[in-house]
Amino acid sequence: MTRKIKIADLPEFDITEHLDSEEAIAAYLTAVIEENDPSELAHALGMVARARGMTQVAQDAGLAREALYKALRPGAQPRFDTVQRVCAALGVKLSVTAAHTTPDTLAR
Repeated sequence: MTRKIKIADLPEFDITEHLDSEEAIAAYLTAVIEENDPSELAHALGMVARARGMTQVAQDAGLAREALYKALRPGAQPRFDTVQRVCAALGVKLSVTAAHTTPDTLAR
């Protein structure tokens, strides 16, 4: 006989436990960016900053800790300059690729 598992019985998932390297951070942020939801990017950057330590990230980004919390809260729309500074403080950078790559676009 199988036992039914209730959602309440499952351990709570905390992404910050898995953001332990620049590669893991980059993969997480890339997946979030691919979802094309700017407010989710702010939230994801906040999760990464929490994993690294908000105080240190704020200091490395040249921002006040309170300003960092405000800029990276769910639903926030931080300035691009803030996103760049936080990414640099986290040891990652944003990059751009063609959205639709076809053999024709590669030959140009």
